[in-house]
Amino acid sequence: MARKDKEASVKELEKKLKESKSLVLTDYIGLNVAEMTELRAKLREAGVDYKVVKNTLAKIAAENSNLSEINDFFRGPTAIAFGIEDVVSPAKIIDNFAKEHEILEIKGGYLNGEVIGIDKVKSLAEIPSRDILLAQVLAGMQAPISGLVNVLSGNMRNLVSVLSQIKNQKE
Repeated sequence: MARKDKEASVKELEKKLKESKSLVLTDYIGLNVAEMTELRAKLREAGVDYKVVKNTLAKIAAENSNLSEINDFFRGPTAIAFGIEDVVSPAKIIDNFAKEHEILEIKGGYLNGEVIGIDKVKSLAEIPSRDILLAQVLAGMQAPISGLVNVLSGNMRNLVSVLSQIKNQKE
């Protein structure tokens, strides 16, 4: 690889590291081309970029991006999933894929300025997606209002029932 290509690769990697909200680092060795293509397609669908990196260049980019804490992960074949839009998606997709393809190994991750281990990446993967969380929040906000409506309509139903009974008695 020519020096200019290396410099361009480091710059591109620095940019992605800086704009990412979360990172998941994996050891992809043993995956065939079809499996790697399948993983990339699933990640791309969720807006996640997955890039195989050269460790020496990745270490330089990480140091230039003030993320030198992740340099310990750059041993052996390494690929990084960049969570630019969503924090949970990279962990969720890679964890699910690793369950199906035991060859894929999760090395660790980076979230909110903190290096996270495999166990935290897996617990992050268990968090519901953003859309589901928003739906749960809206349902929680809507519950008191619908409860109030039910209580008020219950009083109206009781009044109508009492008036109907009075009408039946007078007939």
